[in-house]
Amino acid sequence: MQEFEAIVNKSGEHGIVVFSLGSMVSEIPEKNAMEIVEALGTIPQMVLWRYTGKAPPNLAENTKLFKWLPQNDLLGMAFITHAVPMVLMPFFGDQMDNAKRMESRGAGVVLNILEMTSKDISVALKTVIYNKKNIQHLSDLHLDRPIPPLDLAVHWVEFVMRHKGAPHLRPAAHDLKWIQYHSIDVIAFLLGVGLLELFISLKCCLYCCRKCCCRSGRMSKKSKSKSQ
Repeated sequence: MQEFEAIVNKSGEHGIVVFSLGSMVSEIPEKNAMEIVEALGTIPQMVLWRYTGKAPPNLAENTKLFKWLPQNDLLGMAFITHAVPMVLMPFFGDQMDNAKRMESRGAGVVLNILEMTSKDISVALKTVIYNKKNIQHLSDLHLDRPIPPLDLAVHWVEFVMRHKGAPHLRPAAHDLKWIQYHSIDVIAFLLGVGLLELFISLKCCLYCCRKCCCRSGRMSKKSKSKSQ
């Protein structure tokens, strides 16, 4: 942590930018990495990038690569990941939907990781760093509550202690038998219904096959008798 503290102290009035694509993305294609590095070099902030791949050849002086970052401690002027304000680069799953929701609320800018250019990244970064009106509004809404979160947490901890564990707050799931807790009875019922349907379907198929065989046998006998 001392290394990070020194970097933050040297960043001056501009602060820092923390760049992280999450634990599931450790490195990206060199072409995309170079585009990102070029854009990061256009801002005055010190950039701390969680990146485990090969360092891009055009790495700017204001950008440092780390295999691990204490993200919550380093949250600075802009944070490219799951916080605000954000430059969002969705990859898969529900990330695109979540990114669009954040963008529609003015909490970030969405970039297409496959089509973005260094100019797009630079513009997005400067937008979230210098245009904080919407972010401040959302922050005010979130923080406007009758009891601060820490005081509320302390209250409920003391509540449980005062009431000897507060058994009335105990989840009902703790009182279920292991068969019910793991839904073994439900699975067994559904499995039984499925096997019953399969059994009935097989019986119907066999019955139809027998009927067809009997008809074909009768027809062949009739044709033989007529030929005689």
